[in-house]
Amino acid sequence: MPDREPRKDAVRNRQAVLAAADDLFAHCESPEAVTMAAVATAAGVGKATLFRAFGDRHGLLRALYEARLEPVSAAVTAGPPPLGPTAPPRQRVPALLDALLCFKLDNRRLMLALEEGGSSVSPYQADHYAHWHGLLATMLGRIPGLSDSDFTAHALLAAVRADLVEHLAGHEGVPRETMRARLADFTARILDAGPVRGPADED
Repeated sequence: MPDREPRKDAVRNRQAVLAAADDLFAHCESPEAVTMAAVATAAGVGKATLFRAFGDRHGLLRALYEARLEPVSAAVTAGPPPLGPTAPPRQRVPALLDALLCFKLDNRRLMLALEEGGSSVSPYQADHYAHWHGLLATMLGRIPGLSDSDFTAHALLAAVRADLVEHLAGHEGVPRETMRARLADFTARILDAGPVRGPADED
C-alpha cells in the first residue's frame, strides 16, 4: 500500500512553523529565547501541532537547519567546482570550509542553538557534525603527504564552530570578508604543511 501524502494543512503548518522559527532566530538576542511556545505563537499553530510535527525543540532545529542548508548541500552533492564532487581536494576543502563559515554567519543564532543546546549528546556526536567531518576527512585523505585526515578534519571544523563564529563576528566585530580571508589562509597553511614528528615518532 503506497504511503499517503501529507495533508495540505499539515504541509502548510510545517512551512509556517519553519518560516516563523527562521524569523525568530534571525531577530533574537539569544537562541534560548526561541522556545517551542514562541514558535507556535508566531506561526499561529498550537503547541500540540508543533510537537506532533517535530517531536521536540531539537527536531525543530534540525528541520530548520536542513531547510536552510539545502542550497549548500545541493552544491556540495552535485554542483560545479570548487564545491562540487569533481573538484580536486585541494580546491574543494577550502571551498567547503568557506561555505560552512558563510552559512554560519548567515544563521548565527540557529547554529548556536543547534551546536550548543540542541541535543543531550556531545556536539561532536551530532549527525550534522559527523556528516561534515566524514566528508572533510575523506577529502583530506586524498591529498598526498597529508597525515591523519581524521584529526585534521576535526581541527579545521573547529575554526568554523558556531560559538567561535559568534565570538568573532558578534563580540570582536571582525568583518565577514576578513573572517573568510583568515580561514582561507589558515586552511592553506594546514594543507601545505608537511608531516610533523611527534613524541611517538622519536622513540
